[in-house]
Amino acid sequence: MAGLYFHIPFCRKACTYCDFHFSTTLDRMDALVEALRTELLRRSHEFRGETVDTIYLGGGTPSLLNERDLSALLNDARKLVRLAGTAEVTMEVNPDDVTAEDIDAWKRIGITRLSIGVQSFNDQRLSFMGRAHNADQSARSLDLIAKAGFASWTMDLIYGLPGMTVEEWAAQLDQALSFAPPHISAYCLTVEPRTALHKQVERGDVIAAPDEDQAQQFELLQQRLEAAGYVHYEISNFGKPGHFSRHNTSYWQGLPYVGIGPSAHSYDGAVRRWNVANNSRYIAGVNAGEVYWEEERPTVVQQANERIMTGLRTMWGVGLEALPDLAQATERTVQRYVGSGHLVRNANRIVLTKAGKLLADRIASDLFLTT
Repeated sequence: MAGLYFHIPFCRKACTYCDFHFSTTLDRMDALVEALRTELLRRSHEFRGETVDTIYLGGGTPSLLNERDLSALLNDARKLVRLAGTAEVTMEVNPDDVTAEDIDAWKRIGITRLSIGVQSFNDQRLSFMGRAHNADQSARSLDLIAKAGFASWTMDLIYGLPGMTVEEWAAQLDQALSFAPPHISAYCLTVEPRTALHKQVERGDVIAAPDEDQAQQFELLQQRLEAAGYVHYEISNFGKPGHFSRHNTSYWQGLPYVGIGPSAHSYDGAVRRWNVANNSRYIAGVNAGEVYWEEERPTVVQQANERIMTGLRTMWGVGLEALPDLAQATERTVQRYVGSGHLVRNANRIVLTKAGKLLADRIASDLFLTT
């Protein structure tokens, strides 16, 4: 069993680019926490007594919860789940929530790893993205976290912003590296449907960055972080040795996990389940013992395509022996991308090259099985 995920669906502000499930109405936090605890209790049998290696509190903004509620969730997990002694326990935090007192509390209740959503060190960029913090708050919180003695921690950055130059991105990376984070996640800004950013682009208020600019910034990201000693182990993730995200890596490797909370997903190796993305309906469903989720059983081909999509994004690539009867057309596609320098093939495993990482989604799509 890979891990346990809690979705905490509350935020102070709505980021313009975010398409995750969240609410800026905070008046039902107590009811939501109780529903999370109830769901975990009712589903604890799904762990089948297996050891769980990671817990991840994501959102939303889990750092909005107080110590009492966070402690209750983690204590329930320890009682109901066989947790590994060296388990990675990650919590996402925003810079405006980080104080010395909070850090002490988080360490006290057993958080071992923080993921801090910096996104940018530029106040204008932060305002454009709708973030609730400013660059000074990021610097103060990063300084506190770096000195706090967590087993690991990571920061999120966003590139490919409208009008962003390579020089601006290089300066952002300089600032990030000055805090010596053991891990960095860097995401290219994506215009997702039904977001405020999508509406801005549709109206012409915002012009999305050209693909060429985003690609150039991605290449600079690889160069700078690898030169600084980070391993590029997944398209958007760079870690110093020993500091890869164990929780997220388990997703990419297709291991089972249980997701608790509104919109949370689960996978037991055969069936995928996702909870309703609505706080009120989730709370009501849990409290009434009614169905508040949907599920599906992916076909063998669907599972194979998921392995291609997620595995190809990592440094470990995809083991073709795990795919059912590799179609002749797919084999030709592998050979074509090997020949073009976008894939390397070691025995029966394919891995993206540096050039291939720029085309990861396209290559994965071309490799998908259809029957």
